Parts: sequence; C-alpha cells; structure tokens
Amino acid sequence: MTMLSTHVRHAGGMMHGRHAGGMAAALLLGLLVLVGSSWSRGTEYDEDYSVFIAAGTPRPVWPSGVFTPREVRHFYAGHSTALSIARDLRNTDVHPPLYFWCEAAWRGVIGTGLFRTRLLSVLFSLTALGGIAALAARVAAPPVAAILLAVGCYGFTYTGSIARGFALAQLLMIWGAVLILLAAQTRQAARGAWIALAGGLLLGLASFTNYLAAFGGAGALLWLLLTRFRQWPRWVAAGLGFAAILPADLYFFLAQRGSRVGQFPPFRLLPSLVRLGKYGAANVFGGLPLYVGPLAGQLIGAVLVLLLAGLVVLVAIRWRRIATQDGRWLLLLSLLATPVGLLALGFVFNNTPIELRYLAFTLPFLVVLLAVTFASLRPPVGTALLAAMLCIQLVSIAGMMTMPQTMQPQAQAAQAARRLATGRNTLVLVPYGNDGVGVLGAFVNESPDNLHILAIHPGTPPAAIRAAAASAARVVLVLLGLDEDSRAVLGPMQSAFEQAPCYTRAGTGFDVIAFDRDPSCQRPG
Repeated sequence: MTMLSTHVRHAGGMMHGRHAGGMAAALLLGLLVLVGSSWSRGTEYDEDYSVFIAAGTPRPVWPSGVFTPREVRHFYAGHSTALSIARDLRNTDVHPPLYFWCEAAWRGVIGTGLFRTRLLSVLFSLTALGGIAALAARVAAPPVAAILLAVGCYGFTYTGSIARGFALAQLLMIWGAVLILLAAQTRQAARGAWIALAGGLLLGLASFTNYLAAFGGAGALLWLLLTRFRQWPRWVAAGLGFAAILPADLYFFLAQRGSRVGQFPPFRLLPSLVRLGKYGAANVFGGLPLYVGPLAGQLIGAVLVLLLAGLVVLVAIRWRRIATQDGRWLLLLSLLATPVGLLALGFVFNNTPIELRYLAFTLPFLVVLLAVTFASLRPPVGTALLAAMLCIQLVSIAGMMTMPQTMQPQAQAAQAARRLATGRNTLVLVPYGNDGVGVLGAFVNESPDNLHILAIHPGTPPAAIRAAAASAARVVLVLLGLDEDSRAVLGPMQSAFEQAPCYTRAGTGFDVIAFDRDPSCQRPG
C-alpha cells in the first residue's frame, strides 16, 4: 500500500514542478504535429459535409453546365445559423449538431477556409491531450508518456486535424471520464455527486457530437456503478447528467435514421473481428503497410497486428502492477466499450460500422493504459519499449503528412487535372457522386479558380457526355470512384472518348486522363 501511494504521488507530481516543462514540450509537439497534419492533407470526402452545413448550403445546387471554381466559392464561404444547421442536419445528414454549431461560430471569428476550419479540431485535440494528462496523473501513469503516445497514434492525430466532430467527441469523453474518476475519489458525498453530474453531462455531450461516442461514456458510467454501487448519489447523478442529453440525441437520430442506408456492409462476426484488429493496429501505428509493395505491406500489417496483440498481453501480465485499482478498471471498461458497442450495433442492425475513426474513441484510454504499463517495468526495459513504440509512431505520423497512400485522392487529382489543362479551351469532367459533396465538392475546393468543370451525373450515356464536351479542344477525365454513383460513371466517361475517332489520348496523371480532339472534326464522332 505504501509503495502504491508513493507511485500515485509521483504520477501526480508529473503535473507540476520539474515535470511541467516536459508536459509543455509534449503539448507543443502535439500542437506542431496537429497543425502540420491539418496543413499538409488535401480535402477529404466527408469534410465538405461539415463545410456546407456550416455555410448554409448542405447540398449545393451545382451549375448544370460548365462552371469554374471561382463561380461557386460562395458555396463554401457562407454562414449559417444554429436553427438552420439543426434543420439541415435533420433533413440531410446522420450526425447530431454540437460540432457543427461550434464550427459555425468558429468560422464566423477565424474565417471560412478549410485549413482555418480544421484548426478548430486542432484546438479540441490539444484540449483533449490536457485531459489525457489529467487522467494519467489520477491513475498513477506518466502524463508526458501518455501525451506522446497519443500524438503518435495515427487515429488521434488524423481525427484531430480534419474538419469533423471526432476531436470534440474525444475531448468531451476524456474530460467526462476524468470527472467521473474524480467524483469517485472525492470523499465529500455532496461534492462528489455534483462532480459526477458534470462528468455525466460531458459524456452525454460527447454523444451529442457523435452518436457512437455514447459507448465510451457508457463504459465510464458502468465503471462508476460497479465500483461505487453503495454511493448511489454519485452514479445516479452521473446517469442523470448523461440521460439529460439523450432526448436531444433522439430528436435528431429519429429524423435521420433512414439516411445513408447501405453505408456499411452486412454484419458477419469473423470479418468484423478481423476489421477490429486491422483498424485497431492502424489507429496506433498508421498506414505503414501502405508505403511498401503489396507483399511487404501484408507482412508489415500482420506484424503490426501481432505487435498490438503483444501489447495487450503485456498489459494483462502487468495488470495487478499498473495504475490504481480504480484507474485500471476505468481505463479498461472505457476502452472496451466502443468495440463491443460497435459489434452489438452491427449485430442488431445487420451492418458493420467498424471504421478507423470510430475506433479512435478508444485511444485516450489505450495510451494511458500503455503508458502506465511501460512505467511499471524496470526502467531499461520500460523505457526501451516506450522509445521503440514512439519511433514506429514517428515514421507513421511522418508518412501521414507526406505520403499520398494515406490521403484521399481529390487534391492530387485536382493538381493533375490542372497540369493537363494546358489551354483555355480545356474542359474537366468530374463525377457528380452520390450527392455532389464528397467527390465533386472536394475536387472543386482543391481546384484553381479558372478551371472549367462539368459535373457528370450517374446514368449519363457516353454520347451525351461526348456532346457536352463538343466545344472543348482538350477533355480531361477525372476518374474519382469514391462512392457508388461516381464509380458508375467512370466507364461511360472513358468510353465516350476512347471509342471516338476524333479523340486521341494526350496524357495521363493521378486519376486523370486527357483527350485531344482532332481540329478537323466539326463535332465529336
């Protein structure tokens, strides 16, 4: 008991004194990494949903003919209201509104560019890192190591540098867990109940940012119920705080439940477990298998999954020697709640909602658990393991910011189209996609103002595509097949010109092909 008390006091001291400099340096590193990731990555499929909702144009009505990005920049630059955002989300989206309200307010102060919008997620993630440090200190884990491990996790840095609500959900979840633990450790009953109420409210607000964040919150609440059952005012207060947000969740969820049917594949237990392992390893170690050839990539991927499994075994072996008894069970239940919840959700609704960004909700608890496990080992061994893991993560994060394999292709395709659009009489054909947002919206956002663009809708026959481009001396096809409707038009787009006698292939680039029309042809043949 004396040794454990000393360990707790030592970990708590990591928040103060000589450890303050290390924490400040770790947070500064986190800020630099998050800002660098926000700056270096192109527009992603989902981000323009956030932008258009906040701008008051949830589903832009794109011009039916040829247009330039300059003519539609106002789609991205508007300012919506809280009531309009709520209405648009209920009618067109599948998310609750808290992040979008914050985003709209942020854009009104900071500006409307995508990078500026992403900085809101950076701010949320930086605050979440403070929560990770606070939680680490309260469970006798080294906060600096926990921060560094979190920054090194691909899933944390990725979700913390895009214009989506994951960073806010993580912030609310981690600080909610901190308050739940503080409430349990507070001796004064009334004060503990009030702190528990605040913690439950934060966990509920996490679900009001992303519905799936409710699983992590439920794990923390379950821990409080199981460990403080006799201190019922605390877990009742926490439950009331969490439940206070549920009616608002239901108000949006019930209106949205029919949206994006078929977004996920049907549920199968074994493939779902494989996806959990794959995306669990990717959350921690990133896209390293993608940077090498297929065979080597499969080998590296298998090694990383085994490495993650080895870390789990290490935690199990050191279980009774890590953290406080309360702390380790809170970490474990909060960590497991999300994958278990996703599996249960998939079983009930016959889909597989297992994605890297949803599993990122486990990372704040995982990194604290790993940090305290490494700290429980003798210094040479624990330090070596921590250093080795941070080195692997360093390569992963560097790749995330520089390698195209882990970036969505819209920005690279826009750059390639710009290079092939050598004359004024060039027309760029882009798939409209499912709803004109994820494919077309992201491509336009990354394109120069003077590029001439025509959106190709699903079902358009090759002859109609060729006729629409009749006046262009060069046609550039953008072959972005990122959803079902965009993939459906790629074949007609290519056959419209590859099989036409008046056109010859003039060049290729990243997901683009250029065709030149024979000047002697009056119209495409």
